[in-house]
Amino acid sequence: MSAQRAELGEFLKARRARVAPEDVGLPSGGRRRTPGLRREELALLAGVGVTWYTWLEQGRPINASGQVLDAVAKTLRLTPVEREHLYRLAEATPVRLPRTTDCASEAVFDEIVAALDPLPAVITNTRFDIIRANQAYHDLFHDWHQLPCIHKNLLWCIITEPAAREQLLNYDTEVPYLVGRLRSAYGEHIGDPDWETDLERLQSICPEFAQLWSRHEVAACTPRLRRILNPIAGELHLTVTELAVSAHPDLVLYVETPADDETRAKLQLTRREATAR
Repeated sequence: MSAQRAELGEFLKARRARVAPEDVGLPSGGRRRTPGLRREELALLAGVGVTWYTWLEQGRPINASGQVLDAVAKTLRLTPVEREHLYRLAEATPVRLPRTTDCASEAVFDEIVAALDPLPAVITNTRFDIIRANQAYHDLFHDWHQLPCIHKNLLWCIITEPAAREQLLNYDTEVPYLVGRLRSAYGEHIGDPDWETDLERLQSICPEFAQLWSRHEVAACTPRLRRILNPIAGELHLTVTELAVSAHPDLVLYVETPADDETRAKLQLTRREATAR
């Protein structure tokens, strides 16, 4: 029995002991050697076999599907963080974990991205909808958001805006990467109406996206160089860094930093207030 499986067993025992029979509609009478639910009671309530659950709690190397772990988690009344811990110990992939928002409020996002100025910074969800962006980002990518759209979306603008296609010099590598990141995130949102509607609409209006999406290629988070031809500043080389927002698992902070001294010197020329003077 591995240490991880042993930890899983101890975790389940502790959580089972925390649930009183009356909490789940069972009679509380009768003497019990240990507090909480009996194994057979938990198995019955979760709709799993008693032998299977006993082996799971004993730390045996058995497979545990997401659906079964969800049923156990629901019966044990696990919090989101406890449920995530359960999946990690069981070495399983969750069907979908709920967003955890207790650690931070979206109200502070404006202040955070503003503090990163003069570096362009934007917060998106994993579908690339733009949640917050600072003025440096708006100035640098102003021409990429000219066409009317249902919502501001980083990927949509890059592949549908003529100016974006012209100014993004490494378009041929950047767009497949972004589609790969989208495909990776989609695995946790299959069947989500918002996702499915957006994907269907984008495939219908953009054959290029439909072709890339059909490849089923996925991409891991990777720092990368973005080459931009700005109408005023000229060619810019920016390193794109993705930072996870741990309190909001569906959000990502993107920060663009100059990759060389020449870009650092020219970045100020992208500011719309400066060029207007």
